[in-house]
Amino acid sequence: MTRALREAPLRPASSETLDPKDWDEIRAQGHRMLDDMLDYAANIRKRPVWQPIPEEVRARFRAELPRTASDLADVYKEFTDCIVPYATGNVHPGFMGWVHGGGSAVGMLAEMLAAGLNANLGGRDHMPIEVERQIVAWTRQMFGFPDGASGIFVTGTSMANLMAVLVARTHAAGRLVRQHGVGGEGTSLTAYTSTAAHGCISKAMDIAGLGSDALRCIGIDRCHRIDVAALRARIAQDRGAGLKPFLVVGSAGTVDIGAIDDLKALSALCKEEGLWFHVDGAFGALGILSPALAPLLAGIEDADSIALDFHKWGQVPYDAGFLMVRDGERHRDAFAAPAAYLRRETRGLAAGSVWPCDLGPDLSRGFRALKTWFTLKTYGTEKLGAVIARTCALAGYLEARILAEPRLELMAPVQLNIVCFRYRADNPNRINGDIVIDVQESGIAAPSTTLLDGELAIRAAIVNHRTDTCDIDALMSAVLEFGGRRASPDNGLVLQVEASPPLSM
Repeated sequence: MTRALREAPLRPASSETLDPKDWDEIRAQGHRMLDDMLDYAANIRKRPVWQPIPEEVRARFRAELPRTASDLADVYKEFTDCIVPYATGNVHPGFMGWVHGGGSAVGMLAEMLAAGLNANLGGRDHMPIEVERQIVAWTRQMFGFPDGASGIFVTGTSMANLMAVLVARTHAAGRLVRQHGVGGEGTSLTAYTSTAAHGCISKAMDIAGLGSDALRCIGIDRCHRIDVAALRARIAQDRGAGLKPFLVVGSAGTVDIGAIDDLKALSALCKEEGLWFHVDGAFGALGILSPALAPLLAGIEDADSIALDFHKWGQVPYDAGFLMVRDGERHRDAFAAPAAYLRRETRGLAAGSVWPCDLGPDLSRGFRALKTWFTLKTYGTEKLGAVIARTCALAGYLEARILAEPRLELMAPVQLNIVCFRYRADNPNRINGDIVIDVQESGIAAPSTTLLDGELAIRAAIVNHRTDTCDIDALMSAVLEFGGRRASPDNGLVLQVEASPPLSM
């Protein structure tokens, strides 16, 4: 400690604490914030799905570091005026651009409770850890995993997929790979997925030190499922070249169209070849909660690991990613790192091993499990499964409307909740790209785009539990309106939507 600090006068705690001087005042402000956010969700259809950020608003967030205190009410006003109106929009039922969950009032309240507890879920013996263990047990039940399976909350499936690659790498190359790196035998490891898989799989191979070139992207069939025969042939080819196949990543809900690989066939192949079978089930894995969709996931129960997001089809507020590993010992082998300051005891606060920090890279971890626990306890899996099935039914409704409209063209088979289509035009890629931006800027809906065989498609991912047929109809009307204008010589006119009001009114 420096001399200046040692000799500084010790001021009373009340002068330096961050607690409010007037608890009643902050209580009243807190109730207002809560009421405003509940009103925000309750009245979300009155707002644009999304709107561009004015430059003057963006400029406010280039201010210098605040050195002095501000009144909480003033800070909150800036939030309501400058942040709320320009959010991503995925709370809105018209948001269909990417696979984003809509959240819920229950999840929002649970997040507030978790912030109040301010628990660190890296380890130690406290009840929030038991809540996470409860979710692990429930997830085992969902997927038919054995009692020895382990699980952990992470930011999202991108992180969960990376961790699964690391677990599979350690299983294939041995625990010493963590100490010596991926030299020697590790340089011959090869992994396999489909060309329709999410880009985070390639990134995971890169970060794991194996290199993205070690990932073989296998072709797909007309339904965007991995070609199992081609996969088998490539594995044999690599073995013949002296390489060491170690991992197959199947998709349960591909990013472009929501396709589900033949997981049963992949599981059988991996057993035959002695490979780790991982399922990227970012959103599709939770289809297991719907009796109508669960059969599409046959084989997922045999996976060695599953990555999924409760914050997508599970409607838990961001973020709540999850990794499940069939063999908990293999999971710990990849991440456990004993340290003196993490010594385990048989009693006291340092009891209760295994700790979550033994199952992932993080020691400091938030209480993501609480909002998931509240969601599952409050709604139950039957209700959540029905919500999931309804998003697929809405996709079927949109598909039927597209097929009945000669100005539109369906671009891919609708398998779950994602619909890819386009407006028929002479220059379809440019026209449809413009249509999507026009619709987004109008505030009516928020679709996105993707490329299918080099052709640009309008992509509508229906994930939000609030979405209804009226929102699908609004999207259709907007696409047709803007498509007609873009396809005509005079296309300068743009639909106008009133700017979103501040949150507090």
